[in-house]
Formats: sequence, structure tokens, C-alpha cells
Amino acid sequence: MNYRTKRTLFGLPLVHIATGRIEQGHYRRGVACGWIAIGDMSFGVIVSLGGLAVGGIAVGGLALGVLSLAGLALGVYALGGGAIGVAACGGGALAWEAALGGLAVAQSYAEGGLAIAKHANDPVASDFFKHSSFFSGAGWLLNHSRWLLLLALLPAIQGVLRWLTQRRKNPDT
Repeated sequence: MNYRTKRTLFGLPLVHIATGRIEQGHYRRGVACGWIAIGDMSFGVIVSLGGLAVGGIAVGGLALGVLSLAGLALGVYALGGGAIGVAACGGGALAWEAALGGLAVAQSYAEGGLAIAKHANDPVASDFFKHSSFFSGAGWLLNHSRWLLLLALLPAIQGVLRWLTQRRKNPDT
């Protein structure tokens, strides 16, 4: 599937969605580029969703952006299994300013199982994290992340429903 809006801004489509496909027996990745981009590899100015996502708000397996949410997140604000940024929250968090996670390494503030920073696991760090909007939002997201798993199930449910519908139409298959 390759969908682009007809409207563009500075030469980029407002929305570009590109999914992978098989061509001549080989898988060809879907590369999306636009203001909002969704694809196997996506480059979006505002929002980017994909296995590799690069953009303002980047969500994917590997994400690079101002706000990155991913398995490996790189950005100003990074949230993921591995997070690297100015402010980072994740299993392993490396940050210039503040890090929160199992392993948290930062210059100024860190909290976690192993925290390394000027203020590590102390009241000053706790106060910083309590009053930070990024870390408060990240905490809320992590506390409610089990509900996000439902989103992952939607394609599977859609596939089963499509299969059941086709089976009703063609009971011999």
C-alpha cells in the first residue's frame, strides 16, 4: 500500500503511508516521507511511525526525534527499552540532563536501580522527577502501558475477522 495525500506543504505530502510488499520474490520495505509518515521506514516532520522512525514525534522499533518512543529511542526526550537523550526514561537510560530507569546515567539527575549522576537517588533528584512534565507523562504512560497492548492485538483481530468473513463466503476453502 502506498498512500499520499494530494495536498503538500513545502513539497512534502501532509500524510504518506507506505507498507512493504513482495516484488519479484524479494521484500521491498515501505518508505514513507511526509509531514505525517507511517511505514516500515518513516521520515515525518511532525509525526513518524515505523520500524525505523525519524521525525518530530517518532514512534517505532528505532526512533530518532524530538520526542522518541521506541525499543531504542534517541532524541531530546527519549522513552524506551534503551533511551538516549537530553532527558531519558527506560530500562537503560543515558541522558545529558536527567535519566530514569533500571540503569540511569546522567550529568545532573538520575533515579533507578543503578543511578549515576551529580544527584543520584537523592531528595534533589526525586524532587526534580516529581516536578518534570516529561517524566510525569512517561510515568503515566508506563503505568498504563498494558492498555496499549490492545492496540497491538487489533491487526490480529482484524485478520481473524477477515478470515472468518471469507470462510463464510467460500465455505469450501
